[in-house]
Amino acid sequence: MKISGWIDLQVNGYRGIDFSSSELTVESLGRACEELLQAGTTAFLATVITSPQERYQRNLAILAEVIESGNYAGQLLGIHLEGPFLSPADGARGAHDRQWITPPDTDYLEQLLDWARDDVRMITIAADQPGAEELATFANQKGITVSLGHHLAGSEDLRRLYKAGARALTHLGNGVPAMLHRHDNPILTGLAEEGLWAMLITDGHHLPPSLIKTILRTKGVDRCIVTSDASPLAGLAPGQYQTLGNEAVLEESGKLYNPNTGYLVGSSATMLDCMNYLTSLGLLTLDELIQVGFFNPLRLIGVKPESVKKGRPIEYDEKHQRFVLI
Repeated sequence: MKISGWIDLQVNGYRGIDFSSSELTVESLGRACEELLQAGTTAFLATVITSPQERYQRNLAILAEVIESGNYAGQLLGIHLEGPFLSPADGARGAHDRQWITPPDTDYLEQLLDWARDDVRMITIAADQPGAEELATFANQKGITVSLGHHLAGSEDLRRLYKAGARALTHLGNGVPAMLHRHDNPILTGLAEEGLWAMLITDGHHLPPSLIKTILRTKGVDRCIVTSDASPLAGLAPGQYQTLGNEAVLEESGKLYNPNTGYLVGSSATMLDCMNYLTSLGLLTLDELIQVGFFNPLRLIGVKPESVKKGRPIEYDEKHQRFVLI
């Protein structure tokens, strides 16, 4: 059975090319797109993490140039801003550099959108920061999907942000400290807020099978989205690297982490890897797998499936119960 492919709403880079790096160029971005599209990702959002202003000004313009060139129409669907309006708390901020994290500021967001030539499709903000409601309302009015993450938000925070226009939770179960209150924590409050969709990283390292099952059963297949959170090291060989401002170790298993903090630094997986790991858990039917990996991501950001360009063919191997590239 051939399928339509996979849509990834969070790609930080690929095969050594970092979308948030000062070394990004139009040419290197094009190479990353070509290689990622050959690896089974049909269409995606290029993610820019928390960065200094001059980096935003430079890299958002590069991304916008490539998007508007039309060379990847129906494939490079836009930009995902993951930050800079996140929690500065250790653990909650994850791999994001504290010095560039900024309190919610609509004027600053408007400047970011101007640099990106309004090609931002999604933004991740922290629900527990003062001014988050105003920022969500502003972004929503601009037609940008607002997702919540990298925070220590309680149920009231999430409820307020949902009413202000937020629609999703960025990589639910991650972007939080290793130790949390057993009841009042962003994972449980995120599960409880029925209106918010859940994005989850199913690379085999970010979430245990029990939590993946819990998220799927609690949110329902209609409100779950698989994303890779692919780091710039995705597609590279195991070793020691610098990425996203962090020291990083990429193990043979694919686990990618900062050896100094123990926290993960994005993933080394593609959407094909993530979908195959999820398939191996036996939690979803084939139709449900296609829903969380193709149709739901497009619904969240308001893109019609027919506008997506057909990518490299993928089919389901019944014998080995996995998706393979043709």
